[in-house]
Amino acid sequence: MTKEQAWAFAIGLIKVDDLEPTPDFLEMIEREKRNELTMEDLYRYLNRKYGIKEEVANA
Repeated sequence: MTKEQAWAFAIGLIKVDDLEPTPDFLEMIEREKRNELTMEDLYRYLNRKYGIKEEVANA
């Protein structure tokens, strides 16, 4: 599965719940597809944005 296919699938899962990804999240996805960010960068960004504590996320 390509990055493009994987992200299309992930966004589809979000939309199943009648949600839309935010513009900043879509930009982060595009940057990850261009290898400007890693998945770890994206993970840290989401944790900071939504206040998930690192120890809880790793539990």
